[in-house]
Amino acid sequence: MSGFYVGSSTSSDSGSDLPYPTPLQRSDFLAPNFSPATYLYTLHNRHQTLEDLRAELRSRSQLLSKELLDLVNSNYQDFLGLGRSLKSGDEKVEEVRVGLLGFRKEVEAVRGRVVGREDEVRELVGERVEVRRQIAVGRALVDYEARLALLEGQLMVETAGKPAVAGGFDEASDSEEDESDDEEGAYSMSVSKLRRHVMQYRLVQEVGRQVGEEHPFIMAQTHRLVKVRNTLLLDLSSALQQAKAAGAAGKDRTMKILSVYADMDEAAEAVKVLKSSKTT
Repeated sequence: MSGFYVGSSTSSDSGSDLPYPTPLQRSDFLAPNFSPATYLYTLHNRHQTLEDLRAELRSRSQLLSKELLDLVNSNYQDFLGLGRSLKSGDEKVEEVRVGLLGFRKEVEAVRGRVVGREDEVRELVGERVEVRRQIAVGRALVDYEARLALLEGQLMVETAGKPAVAGGFDEASDSEEDESDDEEGAYSMSVSKLRRHVMQYRLVQEVGRQVGEEHPFIMAQTHRLVKVRNTLLLDLSSALQQAKAAGAAGKDRTMKILSVYADMDEAAEAVKVLKSSKTT
């Protein structure tokens, strides 16, 4: 090098006592955020003249150019092969594009079949739900008819010109419940039997509500249910009048019969019977 930078007036004119600057590091130029101005600023404390620094940078540039040329010469055949492959690249890209279009069409076709199958399954599930609902309604209608016919038989109600047929409950159980009424001998019907008939009547009503009171079958049985209701009210009215006629001895029975009216949700009818018994 031609000389060294003298840092102060106390230094010798030749600068031979100053240390040689270290070579510029190749890694400094490879930094991702390399900036020439910033790099030169970091060299302000370097003991080297500006001309020597320029000479070293030119030498480094020539060395890099030589390395690049050697790299190209050593890989010349590979560069030529790369050029030839790039010339036919458009054809390969077109082949890939056509393949992708075909794959897209296949995917769309599969998607269409899946959507169609989904709609078919949804429709079948809806039909199955509807069938189950209709089966449940059919069973409820059978239950409604059975309960209503049983109650008609127990109340001896004639329907559609057919004579009433008694039955349905075990006579032994009836007699046991009747015997539990202490005053059975003085009255025509026990309170327990009246209550049982009312509970059966309410069950028939509940089944009808579950099916739907506007269902054609339920509406067709309205006249039968009205006859059952009227028969029950007639039996309750007779039992209540008998209990009231017994005076103080029938007070407890009167309260029981009034509770049966309440179970039947016919408290207003009980009031009418009580008022009519007072007037008479």
